Amino acid sequence: MFEGRWVAVVVPAYNEEKLVGRVLETMPALVDRIVIVDDASTDRTWEILSAARERLGCRLQIIRHDRNAGVGGAIVTGYEAVMQGKPPAGALVAVMAGDAQMAPEDLPKLLMPLVKDEADYTKGNRLFTGEAWKIIPRHRYLGNAALSFLTKVASGYWHVADSQSGYTAITIEALTVLALARLYKRYGFPNHLLVELNNYDFRVRDVPIRPVYNIGEVSGMSLPRVVPSLSWLLVKCYFWRMKEKYIIRDFHPLVFFLTFGLCLVGGGLLFGIYLVYLRLTVGLLSPNSVIFDAFCLIMGMQMLFFAMWMDMEHNKGLK
Repeated sequence: MFEGRWVAVVVPAYNEEKLVGRVLETMPALVDRIVIVDDASTDRTWEILSAARERLGCRLQIIRHDRNAGVGGAIVTGYEAVMQGKPPAGALVAVMAGDAQMAPEDLPKLLMPLVKDEADYTKGNRLFTGEAWKIIPRHRYLGNAALSFLTKVASGYWHVADSQSGYTAITIEALTVLALARLYKRYGFPNHLLVELNNYDFRVRDVPIRPVYNIGEVSGMSLPRVVPSLSWLLVKCYFWRMKEKYIIRDFHPLVFFLTFGLCLVGGGLLFGIYLVYLRLTVGLLSPNSVIFDAFCLIMGMQMLFFAMWMDMEHNKGLK
């Protein structure tokens, strides 16, 4: 229990035989239920968890996937298991990785805003201090920064950074509202979840946490493969959120700015390519055509920035 609230922790684990035991050993005493999902590991993870269950008893629940579902799929399985257990009203559900990269002493900091009803969802932010630049591998830091910016645009939570952090906590009331089945099942899960939270106007808060690296963890994330796929996911999420939130649920005038802005920028780019083709094949062009193309591009960009600003204003209360 934490401040009178029942607490569960979901732990996704895939081939974590070296560190999953450490996660269990350092789990804070305030946690009432630990749900570990073995995502079809091929090492000794399941054996270690089975032995731990005999020691921890009913406090530990372990689930095994027959097929690898990805980190997001494992988290969804854990969430569903917590809800099927009929937790008490006001319960809190956190997520900690199975590779011991999340400091247990930071858990109360994630839970406190939920207890005080200052947020519905909290997530750890490893980038608040300069320490992260020294500890996190540079390629992962830069990839995280790029994805964090795209996630701000896609989700509407402009105050949230470190989008790839999986150290999170959520109220059971918010969890029951979310459509977990449609969330991305792999490394884009935390990004997609933020988009889903914004669609229902849930309050999200960043909490400073300590970055933990070089403890024997092995990352399965390949940035050259993950960054393009997640970028495309976030583009799709952005337009889905615009449709759901500003057309279906409650029509908002930013739709006009977004639509005309996209048309002007898209048309301006195509017309610009056509002008370049003419310049190379025919020769000199009329200045008026070049001025018209520049006008379309400038007006289109202004409209897109207006749409972005209106989205920011609409969501500024979700802190």
